[in-house]
Amino acid sequence: MSRVAKNPVVVPSGVEVTMAANEISIKGPLGSLKQSLTADVKVVHEGDSLLCSSTSSTKQADAMSGTIRSLLANMVKGVSSGFERKLTLVGVGYRAQAVGDTLNLTLGYSHPVAYIMPAGVVVTTPTQTEIVLKGADKQRVGQVAAEIRAFREPEPYKGKGVRYSDEVVILKETKKK
Repeated sequence: MSRVAKNPVVVPSGVEVTMAANEISIKGPLGSLKQSLTADVKVVHEGDSLLCSSTSSTKQADAMSGTIRSLLANMVKGVSSGFERKLTLVGVGYRAQAVGDTLNLTLGYSHPVAYIMPAGVVVTTPTQTEIVLKGADKQRVGQVAAEIRAFREPEPYKGKGVRYSDEVVILKETKKK
């Protein structure tokens, strides 16, 4: 069995777990998330914890038991406290503005970039050069952050572009004559 799957997922109070034949649904104060299960993994709800185990002794089943356990842990954390990703704009004239569910970006192109947020992700802009993404689904928040970063990735000479707040951009030295 996977080392990750051996640890139980603790379900806090206020979070409701519903299990069907091949699907598990977790509902909390920040929303509801669903995950389909494979035949290789068995999930048991005991008291205030979820236990994952593999149904067979194959490498695939062991790997999937750890994967499902991690996904369930992320779902429980997401519906109870949520996930947050911060982006920073570096460059002269680079600005961001959140209007409803649309993020308007000025990134040095000849046109402004308007990005419409998918359902379940909320965007705020505390300053013109900061973007904060919040949501219950870790994968969706990370994917939206990656798509926004892809509009203008940090370039290696001056470091201009959209970067994660904890990202370190290593600058190259310019050419010498």
